[in-house]
Amino acid sequence: MTASTTAPVLRLHGFALSNYYNKVKLVLLEKGLPFEEVVVLPRGGEDVLVNSPLGKLPYLVTEHGPLCESAVIVDYLEAAYPAVPLLPADPFAAAKVRELSLFMDIHLELVARMLYAQAFFGGKVSDGVIAKARGQLEKNIAAFKRLARFAPYVAGDTFTLADCTAVAHLPLVAMSTKLVCGEDLLAAQGVDWKGYVKLIEQRPTAQKVAADRKADQQRAAQLAALGNAPA
Repeated sequence: MTASTTAPVLRLHGFALSNYYNKVKLVLLEKGLPFEEVVVLPRGGEDVLVNSPLGKLPYLVTEHGPLCESAVIVDYLEAAYPAVPLLPADPFAAAKVRELSLFMDIHLELVARMLYAQAFFGGKVSDGVIAKARGQLEKNIAAFKRLARFAPYVAGDTFTLADCTAVAHLPLVAMSTKLVCGEDLLAAQGVDWKGYVKLIEQRPTAQKVAADRKADQQRAAQLAALGNAPA
């Protein structure tokens, strides 16, 4: 929980191993907003469905009610709390940042997610699915390079919402493809994601997110060793 002299009006529900959770969390931290973290696992019941109809995590409970879908949540935070902007003032430039962020959500992370069962959870993915994911990612990474600038931030010379997305997603895309396809498909197309992540993780907010994610990984490993891994 972030430090605050008043009760937080924002409650982020989810868990620190989730890249979409960490995307939203980084936005909250960058904006300096007081918020409470509420641990909710994917197996959440009816109380989760009330706030996120498909049971998707994360979701954010505000003073006005709940919001699900990370892209919607971060847009709300940008509009409701403009004191520390993470989008350019120019409407077209802001749209380009949103475009890049959404592109990474849909065309990189969600495609790579087809590989996660084998890469991270001890499952097995069929050769057909691997071939499909690889083909789509090779095409989509080439397209991503046409949008991304890495100058030095992903959308240009200023840290934006797109960086909160990129630092959450790019390592998973790279690791999952290396583990399942035998090759880091981002690096293979010349995306220096490691150097980029190293730059972002110089920020105290990103260090906080990374430390919390590592702690959650250790907790999950301990539970697994005891035969009580969360489903």
